[in-house]
Amino acid sequence: MLLLGVNIDHCATLRQARYRQAAATAGGPVEPDPVAFAVLAERAGADGITVHLREDRRHIQERDVWRLRETIATRLNFEMACTPAMIDFALKLKPDSVCLVPESREEITTEGGLDVVKNRDRVQACIGAMNAAGIATSLFIDPDAAQIELGAQLGAPWIELHTGAYANAYHGPARAREFARLGEGARLGLQCGLTVNAGHGISYVNIAEVRTLPGLHELNIGHSIVSRALLTGVEEAVREMKARMNG
Repeated sequence: MLLLGVNIDHCATLRQARYRQAAATAGGPVEPDPVAFAVLAERAGADGITVHLREDRRHIQERDVWRLRETIATRLNFEMACTPAMIDFALKLKPDSVCLVPESREEITTEGGLDVVKNRDRVQACIGAMNAAGIATSLFIDPDAAQIELGAQLGAPWIELHTGAYANAYHGPARAREFARLGEGARLGLQCGLTVNAGHGISYVNIAEVRTLPGLHELNIGHSIVSRALLTGVEEAVREMKARMNG
């Protein structure tokens, strides 16, 4: 069974569109509540909840993360930039896992994998701090051999393959090439002894192909589920994705 981590960032994006200046993150007129979204996702079968606390706080806020840590019954996967401030926050929060991601204030959403080779020292320091605290670390990386092999060497137990290039190419001529790259990356990750996850741009359509990648453990899906939830409700959106993931 493929596990499903539901990323709730874009529930908070909708809240921030109106209540960015509000003193509270929930209650009173402030809606929607990402924590309530997470609880409904769990009720429908989500195996974990993923959030990305960005440095510019464009969607998820610190209070959201603490409330999630206190509320959810499954696993909290904390996406974070590899910075001293985020490391300190994660060590206080003690999530079940962290996923190290690149971060640019100019991008709308994360548009590529973390360059582990270029940022080797920073990544190694973060992995070491998390391992010492008993927090599993995942690296959000492109399906590139050098990135995958170095991630394994640095002691990260998990990788999350960035599926964005494939998702963007899904309706075009590059789809087969991008899917083949993901397959090669997944196989190499398994050979390196890594747990292989995937995420970014996975939808109710391309999931039929994504789920056939070898050895996948978990998919982290956000935008497509939040979008479907606007039409069907959170629980139905999560149930349908889990059904499509696992045939």
